[in-house]
Amino acid sequence: MTRIPNEPSGEPNPLRVLSLEQLRRRTSMKWRAYPADVLPMWVAEMDVPLAEPVLRAVTEALALGDTGYPAGTGYAEALAGFAAERWGWDGVAVERTAVVPDVMLGVVEMIRLVTGPGDPVIVNPPVYPPFFQFVEHMDRRVAEAPLGADGRIDLDVLRDAFARATAHGRRAAFLLCSPHNPTGTVHTAEELAAVAALADRHGVRVVADEIHAPLTAPGVPFVPYLSVPGAENGLSLMSASKAWNLAGLKAALAIAGPAAAADLARMPEEVGHGPSHLGVIAHTAALREGTAWLDALLAGLDDNRRLLTALLAEHLPAIAHRPGRATYLAWLDCRALDLGDDPAEVFLERGRVALNSGIPFGTGGAGHARLNLATSPEVLTEGVRRMATALG
Repeated sequence: MTRIPNEPSGEPNPLRVLSLEQLRRRTSMKWRAYPADVLPMWVAEMDVPLAEPVLRAVTEALALGDTGYPAGTGYAEALAGFAAERWGWDGVAVERTAVVPDVMLGVVEMIRLVTGPGDPVIVNPPVYPPFFQFVEHMDRRVAEAPLGADGRIDLDVLRDAFARATAHGRRAAFLLCSPHNPTGTVHTAEELAAVAALADRHGVRVVADEIHAPLTAPGVPFVPYLSVPGAENGLSLMSASKAWNLAGLKAALAIAGPAAAADLARMPEEVGHGPSHLGVIAHTAALREGTAWLDALLAGLDDNRRLLTALLAEHLPAIAHRPGRATYLAWLDCRALDLGDDPAEVFLERGRVALNSGIPFGTGGAGHARLNLATSPEVLTEGVRRMATALG
């Protein structure tokens, strides 16, 4: 039988704190979208308690009745400190930041600043499904530059996509997912510099969704897009949301490179009314005081990546899986199982385990499923057991 890894020393592993019974008392999307007999391992919510500094900050605000409108630069200052300590990057200049409601709404506003209706927005499928939905809803056109077979950006494909997008003098943007969702790929400094050079050559503006930036595996460096040469006119969106499980406490930061400050300054003032004041408080506390909790989480996620690899090898060896080096999501190639284009549907109906269908992730998604491994080792083990049962 596959061994469940031991709890790491030091700070308790947040993934081992809550029981399945406790989790099922939650009323968020993960726990209410499916019937109670379904084990949910899909949407990007983690099975963790709040980090103590975050809980304390929010509780104190509630006790004070501090539930008004957000103000100040504390969030940006906290991110600047985190980025300097964590990534050795001092490029978060507070005067070139803006608080936005969340990362995807921030992405929309950044794309609006640098493109017009009908302009193309290049993406690297398979990629986070809202990239398609939000871009099309804002009257832009999605242009695909699929990842290579190794799950990394194919620079030749990207160059051709940039050339096509700008061939008739149109403005274009490249919506970069870094680290990449769903593959967990962490782009290198060399890859990002090559992206910046291609974007500059073709006049394409880069908007980087870096929401998973704090979630790289131990020893794996994250490189902010705006830190590489040639990215001075780029725009980035960052947030504590994914790393500290704060999706319900809305807040994110838009960050402009030095040459994009004027673009960010044109963002409509009313966009800043959307973030939650409690969200800003929570995210600020996470970035300033939640790093020990984060380190324990990252160790737990790394254990779960190894556990998932072992479980698949034991119970579902036909599934091809390349462990990601970031995020808490696993991209499963189920094509050898002959379950059709949507294996997640089969696992749900026959195994009562909910994964994300690969189809909405665009080209390369059919026959795949995305699994959320930010749970206890016991739940992860049960999830794979149910998947295997679905094939019996």
